Order: sequence, then structure tokens, then C-alpha cells
Amino acid sequence: MPSTSRRGFLQSTAAAAAAATTVLAPSAWAQSPWPSKPIRIIVPYTAGGFTDQMARLLQVGLQKALGQPVIVENKPGANSIIGVDQIAKAAPDGHTFGVVIAAYAANTTLYPKLPYNPKKDLVGVSLMGVSPLVAAVAMNAPFKTTPELIAYAKANPGKVGFGSSGSGSSAHLTTELMKLLTRTDMVHVPYKGAAPALADLMGGQIPLFLDPPPNLIQPAKAGRIRLIGVASDKRLAALPDVPTFVEQGYDGLLGSTWAAMIAPAGVPREIVQRMSAEVSRIIRSAEVSQRLEQVMGTFAEGSTPEECDRFIAAETEKWGRVIREAKVTVD
Repeated sequence: MPSTSRRGFLQSTAAAAAAATTVLAPSAWAQSPWPSKPIRIIVPYTAGGFTDQMARLLQVGLQKALGQPVIVENKPGANSIIGVDQIAKAAPDGHTFGVVIAAYAANTTLYPKLPYNPKKDLVGVSLMGVSPLVAAVAMNAPFKTTPELIAYAKANPGKVGFGSSGSGSSAHLTTELMKLLTRTDMVHVPYKGAAPALADLMGGQIPLFLDPPPNLIQPAKAGRIRLIGVASDKRLAALPDVPTFVEQGYDGLLGSTWAAMIAPAGVPREIVQRMSAEVSRIIRSAEVSQRLEQVMGTFAEGSTPEECDRFIAAETEKWGRVIREAKVTVD
């Protein structure tokens, strides 16, 4: 075969192959619809906590929408690092997702040698909800309001101990932000989780503890703790009588935990977008949003993947500054 004819033959063969690939690609996708097996949602914390509750709010709705079982798997440990690492290293086939909270953003600064790269190995799917922290004080504390707390802390440097669910948690970092903004000296008392910290607050062993509303609402109603401020720019429907720090004159004192769905990098974008749309639809539904806002003190969100990524990036920058300025370290 002459060279010109052979070249023409090869060119026409390549064109035909490309056309075949173009035709077959949608067909292959149609033969392997997503999802094709149960979907895992990894929660890097123990069952029953805020992150776990947020993940389980999605289960029934996602199962109905996607036609596959949705399994929530709790993988706690190392301030969420163990579970997040499993999300990052999961097969990017759209059958493994994760739900993370504010510690996920803080860990980027707290731990210089993470086993995963948040920017390269993971992508945002949807911001689910934002739960502003609430300041609770013991009934035997020598202060009953935020101004009284700040005045006492200034008059007694190093004598106010504040609990947290652990070093680097949103409760810890938001109280560190309070210290920076009010120029007070208070002592961090880290606990292994919110439950023991709350128990010591109710027992009067520590005078101050910031935590998401779901853990504090019932003890406050029972008169076992006193709520003095919300780290938000607007009051919570679940706690309408508790003023924000902003309206009490402490501008910038904003801090929350939040829940966001993430996925391994490499999941096809159309799957990420589909999951994002389904999560947002469920979160914004009347039943779920009402439970979030009226019962859990959490603002219902729902976002695009791009909005979720921007939110996490902003939180990472914000808490990174606080960690550096307050010289926060973890054991």
C-alpha cells in the first residue's frame, strides 16, 4: 500500500475509532448507572454526636432518591483524622462519601503532617448545616452574663477555666477567639468529648463551656446550666431568649460547628453534582429544616459543591489565624 494511501487509511481508522468511543461512552455509562451498589457515608466520630446526627438525617431521603441502601459508618479517632483518611483513600467511584465538621478545617493548621491533602485528595459536595456555639456557665459560677464573665476574667487572669470537647475542637478555638478579642486570660481544660465536659460544667467543676445547642438546650431548661451568649450574628430559633455575642457588643465573636459532605477527589463531577443536589433538597425540606432549626439550633444550608469548597477554605483560613495567634497546639 503506498505511503499516502496508508496514511489516509490510518487517519480514517483513527477517526472511526474516535467516533466509536464517542458513541460508546454514553452507552457504557448507561450500562453502569450510578449508584450501582450501597453508598457509604463515613462519619469520623462516634455515634450519637452532632456529625452522626447530621449524616443520619440524610439516610432515608437518599435511599428513596437513589434507590440504594445508604450506610453510615462511624470511624472515630485522632480528632477525625482516621475517618477522613479513609474517605480520602476510598475508590472515587461515587459510592463513598463523608460528613465532616469544623475540626476538619482546623486540622489543616493543627497537624502539619496529615496523611491526606485536603486540597488535593478531597472535594466538597454540600454544606449541610451550621450550628453556632453557645456559651454555658455553671450555676455556681461568679458571673451570670457575658459582660460579667469578661469583667471577672480580666480581674482574675488565669483563674477562669473553660472546658472543651478536645484540643483543636470548635469549642476550644471559639473560646480562644473570645480570649483574643476581649484580651482576657482563661485556662483551657480539654476533655475527651463533650459529654464529660458538660458533666463537669453541671457539677460545678468548671465554670465555662462552649458547645453546639443540641447538647445544652435540655440541661438549660432543667436549670442545671445558664446560657449567656450565642456565637452568631443572629439569634437561634431554638434559643430565642439567648442574645448573640455581637448584640452584646463583642463584634467578630463568631464560631460554629458545621456539617459538610465531602467526597474523594476523582469522583466524576456529574455524580458529585447529583449528590449535592439530593443533599440540598433533603436539608431544605420542611421536615428536616424545621428539625434542624427548632430542635437542634442549627441553620439549614444546602449548597453547590463550589460553594461548599469556598466555605471550607474560608473556615480553614479563619481558624488557622486563631490557632497561630493563640499559639494553639495539640498533644
